Amino acid sequence: MRVTLALPRELSQSEVSRWRALQEADTAFDNPFLSPEFTLTVGELREHVRVAVLHDGPDIVGFFPFERHPLGIGKPVAAGLTDAQGLVYAKGLDLDPLRLIKQCGLAVYEFDHLVSGQPLLNERHERHPSPVIDLRDGWERYTQTLRANSGKTYKSTLAKSRKLDRDAGPVRHDYATTELEPLRTLLGWKTDQYRRTGRTDRFAHQWIVELVERLLATQSESFAGVLDMVYAGDRPVAGHFGLRTRTTLVGWFPAYDPQFAKYSPGLIHHLAMAERAAESGIQLIDMGRGPKEYKDKLKTGELQVAEGRVARASPAAGVHWMIRVPVRKTRATVMANPVLLKTADKALKTYGRLRTVLQG
Repeated sequence: MRVTLALPRELSQSEVSRWRALQEADTAFDNPFLSPEFTLTVGELREHVRVAVLHDGPDIVGFFPFERHPLGIGKPVAAGLTDAQGLVYAKGLDLDPLRLIKQCGLAVYEFDHLVSGQPLLNERHERHPSPVIDLRDGWERYTQTLRANSGKTYKSTLAKSRKLDRDAGPVRHDYATTELEPLRTLLGWKTDQYRRTGRTDRFAHQWIVELVERLLATQSESFAGVLDMVYAGDRPVAGHFGLRTRTTLVGWFPAYDPQFAKYSPGLIHHLAMAERAAESGIQLIDMGRGPKEYKDKLKTGELQVAEGRVARASPAAGVHWMIRVPVRKTRATVMANPVLLKTADKALKTYGRLRTVLQG
């Protein structure tokens, strides 16, 4: 196997087409974060994005998008934002992970959402569930599953939607809009949510705002940004921005107006989104790794993603281990313990309230 490195913008049209063909040939890669369009768009905004093109003789047999940081530290493209990471490659590829990262000029490659079946995986890497909504049998079949598994939630959400309609005006759903104004409303809600809950505001980084706007403007059969909003009367209540392939929609940035919290606008929106997505040909909604009550209520199953690293013996890899691995293990311990997780979440929300008061 021979590896060549390129900036995303240096890829030829035939290479991009080959990437897309490899992705569509294997359902394991059916996630827009693994699409060439995502890496190409991030590469316009992030100078350290690279693509390793894998050759077997005259044939291109794989693509490995990554970010190369100082000291040879490798990360996924748009690390910290993506829910699917890894290579896109031909079936039967025989690959040595350590040789690959060496050829990429990396001492270590760290990941937290590596998709199943990757040649980078080994038994030491931690696996985590990524809840999904399976829509392959259509919307009606999904609602039957909801009634059987989360009947109380399904009925109460429909009741709250009717109450919202009576109290605030006719409820309507605008699916797959490309207008910037509702996107900015959604991002404003998300920023407020980050601050209220003590999290870092991702949209304080201008490149992330610009990335989302560029992805919204990217519309093709095989890849698109998908923005949808629920309104009560003329007032936006809840919404979501995600990405899709032909058949998979990924959950990315959901949010709602907290003034409507008593109506469970997030659940109202997710049901509306799933119905319209099914109508448009989406077969799977990947809600992403992470414990959330609404995911447990809406999911029909789970995929798996992995967290860990591949590292060559080097001083840089040793320094990276000392800085990152203990932190990751502590976080995993907290996430796996409901009492610790609840305590940590409460502490973050308290911090968020104090920060809001001080900044206000």
